[in-house]
Amino acid sequence: MSILKIARMGHPILRRVADPVPDPTSAGVAVLVQSMVDTMEDADGTGLAAPQVHVPARVVVYRVDPSERRGVSEGVPLTALVNPVLTPLTDEIAYDWEGCLSVPGLVGLVPRVTRIRLEAETPEGERIKREVEGFHARVLQHECDHLDGILYPQRMDDLSLLLFADEMRHGPPEKARRLMGLAPRSESGSDADEVEEEDAA
Repeated sequence: MSILKIARMGHPILRRVADPVPDPTSAGVAVLVQSMVDTMEDADGTGLAAPQVHVPARVVVYRVDPSERRGVSEGVPLTALVNPVLTPLTDEIAYDWEGCLSVPGLVGLVPRVTRIRLEAETPEGERIKREVEGFHARVLQHECDHLDGILYPQRMDDLSLLLFADEMRHGPPEKARRLMGLAPRSESGSDADEVEEEDAA
């Protein structure tokens, strides 16, 4: 197991555009991917991009667990992508909370398009081309933003909805509830099913 140091917001590596990987099937990529997986799992994250571990390469690893709140009935197993390219397939925007291993302790309400096309290669030499939607599309957009030097607060349209994660125990702000299409707190009672510990990526 190889645990790498995670770069935090403010480090220059997180502001630069990552370099394309010439040979996705190289031994060096395989070693990097395994170290990224070890690091992500050690940090209890959902995804990780190579720039987050101080490597300026276009590589991401992630998984999506089933979640009733997020509308994910079938999860996505641990996946590694090399040189991913995302193309929006809709103008529809959805808001949801995001956390990030490079922005520890905070969560923010981030707008993302709901459906995208993913094109990428894998370390095994497979070429991927598929349409992705919902929370899976959100995770991919978050991770691929790292490859272009973008952190999720830069995608937010209201920084008043950037919060310390442990303050979410009070429930989301009313503005966040409206943007997410949730009923006002007075009508829905407990927030327990609507606010869960946010995934870090």
